[in-house]
Amino acid sequence: MSPDIEERKSTVLIVEDDESNFLLLKLHILELNDNIKILHALDGDIGVEMVKEHPEIDLVLMDINMPVMDGHEATKLISEIRPHLPIVYQTAYTFEDNFLEAATSGGSNFITKPIDIDTLSLVLSRYLT
Repeated sequence: MSPDIEERKSTVLIVEDDESNFLLLKLHILELNDNIKILHALDGDIGVEMVKEHPEIDLVLMDINMPVMDGHEATKLISEIRPHLPIVYQTAYTFEDNFLEAATSGGSNFITKPIDIDTLSLVLSRYLT
């Protein structure tokens, strides 16, 4: 590759209303790969708008329980805009009903909170290759 051509960074949108959860996810992602650009949305409504405005987004990490618009509704809308964009739920809720609802709303995968760095690494390698 020519030195004049910059390698394209992957872009991950983290949709998370809790600042400490966002910062922890961001820290883990950058520990695993410092060539990833991180965007942040505080709720599902903002997340949907950011997907519209940022076609470079490669992966969305979506919290489920948020104010204004929850993760399920945001995922449905994002899937209409960009049907092939992977959306991975990150949630503290692991009940079977939550997994079923997530699967039917268009989520690609799940990771549970607290975030396990090995699981996060697998998710990033699966969706950012």
